Order: sequence, then C-alpha cells, then structure tokens
Amino acid sequence: MPIRIFLPFTFCLLLSPIRAQEFNCQVSVIAPQVANAQPGVFRAMETAIQEFYQTRRFSNRNYAPEERLDINLLLTINSQVDQTRYEGSLQVIYARPVYGTDYNTPILDLVDIDVQFNYLENTQIEFTPERHLNNLSSILGFYAYFVLGVDADTFSPMGGTEYYNLAQDVVNNAQNVAESGWKAFENQRNRYWLLDNQVQAVFRPFREMLYDYHRLGMDTMTEDVADSRRVISSSIEKLKTVHQAKPASYNLQVFFNAKYNELVEVFKPADPSEKTKLFNTLQIIDPGHISQYQNMMRGS
Repeated sequence: MPIRIFLPFTFCLLLSPIRAQEFNCQVSVIAPQVANAQPGVFRAMETAIQEFYQTRRFSNRNYAPEERLDINLLLTINSQVDQTRYEGSLQVIYARPVYGTDYNTPILDLVDIDVQFNYLENTQIEFTPERHLNNLSSILGFYAYFVLGVDADTFSPMGGTEYYNLAQDVVNNAQNVAESGWKAFENQRNRYWLLDNQVQAVFRPFREMLYDYHRLGMDTMTEDVADSRRVISSSIEKLKTVHQAKPASYNLQVFFNAKYNELVEVFKPADPSEKTKLFNTLQIIDPGHISQYQNMMRGS
C-alpha cells in the first residue's frame, strides 16, 4: 500500500470498478420485513446509489487502484410507507490497508437507524453540498465526507478537518427537513452528534489517536511488533480524557465496534503487564466488549 502523507476525500458506493476515482466499495439494499417487497425496485435503488458515486468525484485528486479505500454499505428497508417512501437503516463499515501487508484494519462500523427517504424507481439521485435536495442524497453525501475525514485523520494528524467542514455543510442544510437524524435534540446517536463530537476540542485526543494508532502503530507492525503495540496502547490511553468529558460517546462506541476484535488479536501475545494496563483502560472506556477483552487477557 502506498503511503499517503495527506489523504484527500475517500468514499463511494459502487460495485463495479469502472470510473471509480477514490473508492472500492460494496453496497447492498435488502428489505427482509417488507411484505410486498418488489426486488426490482431495490435493485434499481442499488444501481442509483452506485451511479450516485460513479458519476461524481469527492476530491480533486487522482487515486491509483491500489490506493482506493474499501467501504461496505448495507441499506436495510424496514418499511415502505407508500409507493416511493421508505424507512430503514444504513450500516457503514470502513477499513483501510495496513502498510506492507494485505490486511485491512477496521476503523468505522456504525448503523444509522434514522434513514427515511423518497425514491422513484429508475431516477438519478442528485446531490450538491451547497443545499439539501433530498434526504437520501444528503445521507449518502454526509457519510462520504465523514468517512473521508476519518480516513484523512489516520494518515496525517488532524488531517480530516476540511472534510468534516463539508459534512457540516450537509448537516446545516438539513436542519429544517422533516426527516430525523440531523438535529441535536433528537438523540445522542445520530448524524448531528457523530459529526459534532468529532470536531469538538474535547475530541482532539480521539483524532490524534486515529493517526497514532494507524500510521505510527499498525503501519509499522511489520518492522517492530512490540514497539507498534506500545504505540497503539499509548494511543488508546489518550481516550481516557475523552471518556471523562463525554462518557459513552457515540463516536467511541462506533470506533470500538470496529476495533475490539483487532485489539484482542493484536494484544493476545503481549506481555501480561502490557495487556493488564490496556485492559484496565478498555474496561472503563469500552465496557460493552469486556468479555472479549477478558479473552485477550487469557490469550484465547
């Protein structure tokens, strides 16, 4: 994997590599709870989402095929309100390659449950960051910019700021829409708070951790495993201050949903004292995966 000192926008929703500029992505649309689901409509929806990303670029930079990032998206339709109105959830999973290996390190794993939109079969999904055109395109555009920001943060310190600013434009433009997921008062686990947390000063240690963990830790694993583990462990320690300021924050939950298995595997062979120190931190900031971290301690 080529080293990117500064990573630009990185995202897409396409199954075919044709005309892909920045991303290698998989997208699926399913409707397991819709009694009278029309498979053709959902296949058309997949195609429309794919074309949404294939016909526009999210950066002004060119990517070689091996530089493109992998994103997986699962759009689950839970109900069809009328012929063109849908409600459901969107799972977004993002991973990036580790330098010198064929391993992709998971970084983001979230499920957005506030997905409501209108879609007319065989129509194009239009998007512009300057204004809200429709809810589906704004949701897709928001996650494009957010993932781009996270990606950039893993390659350069605080590198994702400009992409978060673009995601903020999408959020701001959606403040008067009827659909949920965009406003501060709705709940603490929506798009508004995912972005707002990410850019708050209190979350600076989290963004610094993204760089330290991945660029200084995972990307150097083939050179010195023990030293890389120490860097990763130290980067996780930074999250204590974030947890103290905002306990059980959505962003930390999203991160550890992606990371807990990797942490267990990386630290199983570590020295007992190193594992104990990390375990003591993880049981505070990520108690939801405590049983897995106990397996790490046992080396199993």
